[in-house]
Amino acid sequence: MDSGRRGSTVAKWDLLFKDAIIFDGTGEPPQRGDLAVTDGRVAARGEDLDASMAERVVDAAGKWLMPGLLDIHTHYDLEVELEPSLPESVRHGTTTVVMSNCSLGLAFGAQRNGGADPIVDCFARVENMPKHILEKAASVAEDWDDSEGYLRHLDELPLGPNVVPLIPHSMLRIEVMGLEDSIARDPTERELDEMCALVEKGMKEGYAGFSTDALPFHYLANDPNRRSKIPTQYGTYKELKALTDVVREYEAVWQATPPKDSPPQTLRNFLLSSGRLHGKPLRITAVAAMDVRTNRMLGALGRVLTRILNSRIVDGNFRLQALAAPFKVWSEGPVTPLAEEIPELRRLNEPDLEDREARMRVLDDPEWRAQFRKMWFSGKRGFGLARLKRWLRIEDHTLTRNLEDMVIETCPVKEWNGATMQEVYQRLMSYQNGDVEARSQAERETFDSFGAAPPDDADFFLGLLRQFDLDLYWYTYAANLDEGPRRDLLMDPQMLPGFSDSGAHITNMAFYDVNLRALQIAQKESLDQVAYTVRRLTREPADFFGLDAGRIDRGATADLTLVDPDKLRGYDSESNIENVYREVFEHNQLVNRSEGVVPMVVIGGKLAVDGGELTDALGQVKMGRALRNRRVELPAPKTFRAAAE
Repeated sequence: MDSGRRGSTVAKWDLLFKDAIIFDGTGEPPQRGDLAVTDGRVAARGEDLDASMAERVVDAAGKWLMPGLLDIHTHYDLEVELEPSLPESVRHGTTTVVMSNCSLGLAFGAQRNGGADPIVDCFARVENMPKHILEKAASVAEDWDDSEGYLRHLDELPLGPNVVPLIPHSMLRIEVMGLEDSIARDPTERELDEMCALVEKGMKEGYAGFSTDALPFHYLANDPNRRSKIPTQYGTYKELKALTDVVREYEAVWQATPPKDSPPQTLRNFLLSSGRLHGKPLRITAVAAMDVRTNRMLGALGRVLTRILNSRIVDGNFRLQALAAPFKVWSEGPVTPLAEEIPELRRLNEPDLEDREARMRVLDDPEWRAQFRKMWFSGKRGFGLARLKRWLRIEDHTLTRNLEDMVIETCPVKEWNGATMQEVYQRLMSYQNGDVEARSQAERETFDSFGAAPPDDADFFLGLLRQFDLDLYWYTYAANLDEGPRRDLLMDPQMLPGFSDSGAHITNMAFYDVNLRALQIAQKESLDQVAYTVRRLTREPADFFGLDAGRIDRGATADLTLVDPDKLRGYDSESNIENVYREVFEHNQLVNRSEGVVPMVVIGGKLAVDGGELTDALGQVKMGRALRNRRVELPAPKTFRAAAE
């Protein structure tokens, strides 16, 4: 691939890609040609550019060259403080990440006050991050205390990819009201004015948008508030309208999640996008459109909602995010983001990860066990609405209650690794009937712990949780299992590819390669479909967020991704998920490995990936930038509260 260094005294280009298949991000069919880079920018494009003019020439024949890919839904706010190279995204061709989603971020610093530690409190359960990692990041965040200081801080980091912070609503409430009041009451008029002023300040500084969260199962992680939701959940419609009116005026983006249990409130909130009702459209991107296994209607309803909001009658600018991958979620015993949705399982998520005794007390509580069994069998026995909804696959919860859908990755009984819980349950029945012998001492002891009477599947599941706790590492596919519906959502022009959650759920999910998965789906159809998908992963989200990214026009910042289409075609993402130990976290993390698929990544004209390997310069020299909203050069906005009343 590499033709080597020329070393010519007349070299005018730092890097020259020869004979690449170039996708420019416009959606137009690719063209074969050359592309030159110098001083961090695209210097030339054409055919047969003079190789003697380049310091280094890359033979890109047969390879796809495209703008660096965007990941619009990450939670890298913490990792970027510990390892600003963000290698797990860069290795897969991502060169720009949007962070501070779901109301959580570091725009106002550590915000430690009166013993409260909001970063740890807000992030730990919502994003399933071990507290010791959060505490390290929160300590760094002591160095600034406002949104301008945060941007200056990001500007000084040796960033790998470009980062795009948002103003996070939970932290905004804490900044103005304090943590305890932010979860206990509405803001006063003065406090709401101050929140609007801080959002306006952030918009003027170039923040690309503002984030909130309304999923009703996101809770705080520290005493005494483990049964209180994160602050954004307490924001009223009046508050949201006042704050998003500021965002609207600056043509920035509101990133949101819906109050999923209230369709009327969801519709009311998202109608804030309407230009017909509110003067001009508000850009909204929301989580998420997926083909949920337990509720097959959600994906279709999301597409219908998007079309209503973007219709001429409503005149909105609304984009649901679509995930290009099967939504595979791992759990450490009872600890999983899916469990937070179910009150009975949420009780097991309230204690710290290290506090096994607290979880055992819950598991041993007869009243709790009765509540769990009622939840577990709802719709599975008897007759009624719950049974009908289960039969129609329109259940209220995302987490499966079918043992055959729950696969054991690892546990102390090695013979069970790779088996479904249903297979293990059936083996237990055979063991108790005397039909099979235990295959090991560990299996015998575990089977004997259930006693002589056969348990039903609810007691079997509880027995595994009690026996193994966090050592029972299992997964399920909660959504997007079938490629057809997943492809339709991903390619819908009124959706945006996104929702990787990169940087969060570090032992629960691995979607760092999600952009490659989108390209792979398109590759199965045609090069024209690939061109369309490249646009949706580059220029389209960049324009939506107002970013200087997603382009390879002459003079554009040289953020480039080179893809080997043959390696992409044969790439099996599901088989290339690894659980590795990250020194920077002092903790394990699920990651993706797409060796050979992305042979080269250039960020700001510098090589971040070369020959498929991360370069030594990544994380040592500054490559990416903290990107601002390029639409901020606007007339002074009107008084926002007047419009909010």
